Amino acid sequence: MRSAAIEEVASIMRLAAAETILPRFQKLRTGEVEEKSPGEVVSIADREAERIIAPRLASLLPGSRVVGEEAAAETPSVLKDLDQGDVWLVDPLDGTANFVAGAPEFCVMVALLRQGQTIASWILHPPSDQLAIASSGQGAYINEVRVHTTTSPLAPIACCGSVLTRFLPEPLKERVIEHSSQFAAILPGAKCAGIDYPALVGGAQQFLLFWRLLPWDHAPGTLFITEAGGHVAHLDGSPYYPADQEPGLLIAPNRATWEMVRQALLGSI
Repeated sequence: MRSAAIEEVASIMRLAAAETILPRFQKLRTGEVEEKSPGEVVSIADREAERIIAPRLASLLPGSRVVGEEAAAETPSVLKDLDQGDVWLVDPLDGTANFVAGAPEFCVMVALLRQGQTIASWILHPPSDQLAIASSGQGAYINEVRVHTTTSPLAPIACCGSVLTRFLPEPLKERVIEHSSQFAAILPGAKCAGIDYPALVGGAQQFLLFWRLLPWDHAPGTLFITEAGGHVAHLDGSPYYPADQEPGLLIAPNRATWEMVRQALLGSI
Protein backbone atom coordinates (compact mmCIF):
# COMPACT_ATOMS: atom_id res chain seq x y z
CA MET A 1 0.00 0.00 0.00
CA ARG A 2 1.09 3.57 -0.53
CA SER A 3 2.43 5.25 2.59
CA ALA A 4 -0.35 7.84 2.65
CA ALA A 5 -2.99 5.11 2.85
CA ILE A 6 -1.09 3.41 5.66
CA GLU A 7 -1.13 6.67 7.61
CA GLU A 8 -4.83 7.22 6.89
CA VAL A 9 -5.70 3.84 8.39
CA ALA A 10 -3.56 4.58 11.45
CA SER A 11 -5.35 7.92 11.86
CA ILE A 12 -8.75 6.20 11.75
CA MET A 13 -7.65 3.75 14.44
CA ARG A 14 -6.32 6.54 16.63
CA LEU A 15 -9.57 8.45 16.20
CA ALA A 16 -11.59 5.46 17.39
CA ALA A 17 -9.26 4.97 20.34
CA ALA A 18 -9.40 8.62 21.34
CA GLU A 19 -13.18 8.97 21.03
CA THR A 20 -14.52 5.64 22.26
CA ILE A 21 -11.87 3.51 23.98
CA LEU A 22 -9.50 5.60 26.09
CA PRO A 23 -12.24 7.77 27.64
CA ARG A 24 -13.85 4.57 28.99
CA PHE A 25 -10.67 2.84 30.15
CA GLN A 26 -11.13 2.07 33.86
CA LYS A 27 -14.35 4.11 33.72
CA LEU A 28 -16.91 1.63 32.36
CA ARG A 29 -20.33 1.99 33.90
CA THR A 30 -22.95 -0.58 34.76
CA GLY A 31 -24.66 -1.79 31.62
CA GLU A 32 -21.73 -1.00 29.31
CA VAL A 33 -20.42 -4.59 29.33
CA GLU A 34 -22.28 -7.77 28.45
CA GLU A 35 -21.56 -11.39 27.68
CA LYS A 36 -21.95 -12.03 23.94
CA SER A 37 -21.14 -15.75 24.20
CA PRO A 38 -20.03 -18.04 27.06
CA GLY A 39 -16.80 -16.63 28.43
CA GLU A 40 -16.69 -13.77 25.89
CA VAL A 41 -17.52 -10.20 26.87
CA VAL A 42 -18.17 -7.17 24.70
CA SER A 43 -18.23 -3.55 25.79
CA ILE A 44 -19.78 -0.39 24.44
CA ALA A 45 -16.25 0.64 23.45
CA ASP A 46 -15.92 -2.38 21.10
CA ARG A 47 -19.13 -1.56 19.30
CA GLU A 48 -18.65 2.19 19.06
CA ALA A 49 -15.03 1.82 17.87
CA GLU A 50 -16.15 -0.52 15.10
CA ARG A 51 -18.84 1.95 14.06
CA ILE A 52 -16.18 4.63 13.66
CA ILE A 53 -13.61 2.44 11.89
CA ALA A 54 -15.70 0.38 9.46
CA PRO A 55 -17.26 3.08 7.22
CA ARG A 56 -14.04 5.07 7.08
CA LEU A 57 -12.04 2.06 5.91
CA ALA A 58 -14.64 1.25 3.26
CA SER A 59 -14.39 4.76 1.89
CA LEU A 60 -10.61 4.50 1.55
CA LEU A 61 -10.83 1.67 -0.97
CA PRO A 62 -13.84 1.71 -3.32
CA GLY A 63 -15.26 -1.75 -3.86
CA SER A 64 -13.82 -3.13 -0.64
CA ARG A 65 -15.88 -4.54 2.19
CA VAL A 66 -15.32 -4.50 5.94
CA VAL A 67 -15.63 -7.50 8.25
CA GLY A 68 -15.54 -6.43 11.88
CA GLU A 69 -15.57 -8.71 14.90
CA GLU A 70 -18.80 -7.28 16.28
CA ALA A 71 -20.59 -7.34 12.92
CA ALA A 72 -19.55 -10.98 12.51
CA ALA A 73 -20.87 -11.80 15.98
CA GLU A 74 -24.29 -10.52 14.91
CA THR A 75 -24.19 -11.84 11.32
CA PRO A 76 -21.74 -14.76 10.93
CA SER A 77 -22.40 -14.95 7.18
CA VAL A 78 -20.17 -11.89 6.64
CA LEU A 79 -17.23 -14.26 7.11
CA LYS A 80 -17.96 -15.94 3.79
CA ASP A 81 -15.71 -15.23 0.81
CA LEU A 82 -12.81 -13.70 2.72
CA ASP A 83 -10.68 -14.89 -0.16
CA GLN A 84 -12.57 -12.77 -2.69
CA GLY A 85 -11.68 -9.17 -3.54
CA ASP A 86 -10.47 -6.58 -1.04
CA VAL A 87 -11.56 -7.19 2.55
CA TRP A 88 -10.76 -5.17 5.66
CA LEU A 89 -10.65 -7.18 8.89
CA VAL A 90 -11.27 -5.14 12.03
CA ASP A 91 -10.81 -6.03 15.66
CA PRO A 92 -11.98 -2.78 17.27
CA LEU A 93 -10.83 -3.80 20.74
CA ASP A 94 -8.60 -6.85 21.01
CA GLY A 95 -8.26 -7.91 24.63
CA THR A 96 -11.71 -6.79 25.73
CA ALA A 97 -11.54 -8.85 28.93
CA ASN A 98 -8.35 -7.01 29.91
CA PHE A 99 -9.93 -3.67 29.05
CA VAL A 100 -12.99 -4.45 31.17
CA ALA A 101 -10.75 -5.52 34.06
CA GLY A 102 -8.86 -2.23 33.87
CA ALA A 103 -5.64 -3.81 32.53
CA PRO A 104 -3.73 -2.01 29.72
CA GLU A 105 -3.16 -5.06 27.50
CA PHE A 106 -5.61 -4.19 24.72
CA CYS A 107 -5.22 -3.08 21.12
CA VAL A 108 -7.01 -1.97 17.98
CA MET A 109 -6.18 -4.13 14.95
CA VAL A 110 -6.83 -3.89 11.21
CA ALA A 111 -5.73 -6.04 8.28
CA LEU A 112 -6.33 -5.69 4.56
CA LEU A 113 -6.85 -8.88 2.57
CA ARG A 114 -6.58 -9.05 -1.22
CA GLN A 115 -7.88 -12.28 -2.74
CA GLY A 116 -7.36 -13.94 0.64
CA GLN A 117 -3.78 -12.78 1.16
CA THR A 118 -2.97 -10.29 3.92
CA ILE A 119 -1.22 -7.37 2.25
CA ALA A 120 -1.15 -4.81 5.08
CA SER A 121 -1.72 -4.76 8.83
CA TRP A 122 -1.90 -2.34 11.74
CA ILE A 123 -1.73 -3.01 15.50
CA LEU A 124 -2.29 0.01 17.75
CA HIS A 125 -1.78 -0.07 21.52
CA PRO A 126 -3.85 2.95 22.62
CA PRO A 127 -2.40 3.40 26.14
CA SER A 128 1.13 3.90 24.76
CA ASP A 129 0.24 4.88 21.17
CA GLN A 130 2.66 2.18 19.96
CA LEU A 131 1.86 1.35 16.34
CA ALA A 132 3.07 -1.84 14.69
CA ILE A 133 2.53 -1.95 10.94
CA ALA A 134 3.48 -4.25 8.09
CA SER A 135 3.01 -4.19 4.35
CA SER A 136 3.58 -7.15 2.05
CA GLY A 137 7.14 -7.10 0.78
CA GLN A 138 7.89 -3.84 2.61
CA GLY A 139 8.88 -5.03 6.07
CA ALA A 140 7.55 -4.58 9.60
CA TYR A 141 7.79 -1.44 11.70
CA ILE A 142 7.13 -0.32 15.26
CA ASN A 143 6.71 3.43 15.59
CA GLU A 144 8.32 3.89 12.15
CA VAL A 145 11.43 1.87 13.08
CA ARG A 146 11.96 -1.27 11.04
CA VAL A 147 12.13 -4.41 13.18
CA HIS A 148 13.44 -7.91 12.59
CA THR A 149 13.15 -11.22 14.40
CA THR A 150 16.30 -13.05 15.40
CA THR A 151 17.79 -15.36 12.76
CA SER A 152 19.61 -17.50 15.33
CA PRO A 153 18.32 -21.04 15.91
CA LEU A 154 17.30 -21.41 19.53
CA ALA A 155 17.39 -24.36 21.90
CA PRO A 156 14.31 -25.18 24.01
CA ILE A 157 15.97 -24.10 27.27
CA ALA A 158 16.59 -20.66 25.72
CA CYS A 159 12.92 -20.24 24.79
CA CYS A 160 9.88 -19.03 26.60
CA GLY A 161 6.62 -18.88 24.76
CA SER A 162 2.90 -18.35 25.16
CA VAL A 163 0.54 -21.27 24.71
CA LEU A 164 -3.12 -20.28 24.63
CA THR A 165 -4.62 -23.41 26.19
CA ARG A 166 -8.24 -22.33 26.56
CA PHE A 167 -9.35 -23.85 23.26
CA LEU A 168 -6.56 -26.41 22.91
CA PRO A 169 -7.81 -30.03 22.59
CA GLU A 170 -7.02 -32.11 25.66
CA PRO A 171 -4.50 -34.42 23.91
CA LEU A 172 -2.45 -31.40 22.76
CA LYS A 173 -2.80 -29.72 26.12
CA GLU A 174 -1.43 -32.86 27.78
CA ARG A 175 1.57 -32.87 25.41
CA VAL A 176 2.31 -29.25 26.19
CA ILE A 177 2.25 -29.98 29.92
CA GLU A 178 4.38 -33.11 29.48
CA HIS A 179 7.07 -31.33 27.44
CA SER A 180 7.00 -27.91 29.10
CA SER A 181 9.98 -28.64 31.36
CA GLN A 182 12.28 -28.55 28.31
CA PHE A 183 11.62 -24.81 27.90
CA ALA A 184 12.63 -21.81 29.95
CA ALA A 185 8.95 -21.03 30.53
CA ILE A 186 5.51 -21.68 29.12
CA LEU A 187 3.44 -18.53 29.49
CA PRO A 188 -0.34 -18.07 29.40
CA GLY A 189 -0.20 -15.18 26.93
CA ALA A 190 -1.46 -11.66 27.33
CA LYS A 191 -5.04 -12.55 26.34
CA CYS A 192 -4.50 -10.07 23.53
CA ALA A 193 -2.97 -11.13 20.21
CA GLY A 194 -2.06 -7.51 19.53
CA ILE A 195 0.28 -7.65 22.53
CA ASP A 196 1.63 -11.16 21.99
CA TYR A 197 2.71 -10.81 18.35
CA PRO A 198 4.89 -7.69 18.76
CA ALA A 199 6.36 -9.18 21.95
CA LEU A 200 7.82 -12.01 19.88
CA VAL A 201 9.61 -9.57 17.60
CA GLY A 202 10.90 -7.69 20.63
CA GLY A 203 12.34 -10.91 22.08
CA ALA A 204 10.13 -11.00 25.17
CA GLN A 205 9.04 -14.46 24.02
CA GLN A 206 10.25 -16.86 21.36
CA PHE A 207 7.11 -18.64 20.23
CA LEU A 208 3.33 -18.47 20.25
CA LEU A 209 0.83 -21.30 19.97
CA PHE A 210 -2.83 -20.58 19.24
CA TRP A 211 -5.69 -22.98 18.52
CA ARG A 212 -8.76 -20.87 17.75
CA LEU A 213 -8.05 -18.69 14.72
CA LEU A 214 -10.57 -15.89 14.32
CA PRO A 215 -9.29 -13.98 11.28
CA TRP A 216 -9.25 -10.49 12.84
CA ASP A 217 -7.14 -11.87 15.72
CA HIS A 218 -4.38 -13.31 13.55
CA ALA A 219 -4.24 -11.72 10.10
CA PRO A 220 -2.61 -8.53 11.45
CA GLY A 221 -0.03 -10.29 13.62
CA THR A 222 0.96 -13.03 11.19
CA LEU A 223 1.82 -10.52 8.46
CA PHE A 224 3.74 -8.45 10.98
CA ILE A 225 5.77 -11.51 12.05
CA THR A 226 6.49 -12.77 8.54
CA GLU A 227 7.52 -9.31 7.33
CA ALA A 228 9.88 -9.11 10.31
CA GLY A 229 11.47 -12.40 9.22
CA GLY A 230 9.59 -14.87 11.40
CA HIS A 231 7.87 -18.11 10.48
CA VAL A 232 4.13 -18.80 10.78
CA ALA A 233 2.38 -22.07 9.93
CA HIS A 234 -0.31 -24.48 11.02
CA LEU A 235 0.88 -27.25 13.31
CA ASP A 236 1.30 -29.61 10.34
CA GLY A 237 3.52 -27.07 8.59
CA SER A 238 0.93 -25.88 6.07
CA PRO A 239 0.63 -22.14 5.39
CA TYR A 240 -1.90 -19.97 7.20
CA TYR A 241 -4.54 -17.95 5.35
CA PRO A 242 -7.14 -15.86 7.18
CA ALA A 243 -9.99 -17.42 5.21
CA ASP A 244 -9.18 -21.01 6.14
CA GLN A 245 -10.88 -22.76 9.03
CA GLU A 246 -8.14 -25.15 10.12
CA PRO A 247 -7.29 -24.52 13.79
CA GLY A 248 -3.82 -24.48 15.31
CA LEU A 249 -1.05 -21.99 14.59
CA LEU A 250 2.59 -21.87 15.67
CA ILE A 251 4.68 -18.72 15.38
CA ALA A 252 8.44 -18.41 15.88
CA PRO A 253 11.18 -15.90 15.01
CA ASN A 254 12.68 -18.14 12.29
CA ARG A 255 12.06 -21.44 10.54
CA ALA A 256 14.69 -23.40 12.50
CA THR A 257 13.23 -22.32 15.84
CA TRP A 258 9.71 -23.09 14.57
CA GLU A 259 10.78 -26.66 13.72
CA MET A 260 12.48 -27.08 17.09
CA VAL A 261 9.47 -25.82 19.06
CA ARG A 262 7.07 -27.93 17.03
CA GLN A 263 9.04 -31.11 17.71
CA ALA A 264 10.04 -30.42 21.32
CA LEU A 265 6.63 -29.17 22.44
CA LEU A 266 4.23 -31.33 20.46
CA GLY A 267 6.21 -34.28 19.10
CA SER A 268 4.48 -36.25 16.34
CA ILE A 269 0.88 -35.25 15.67
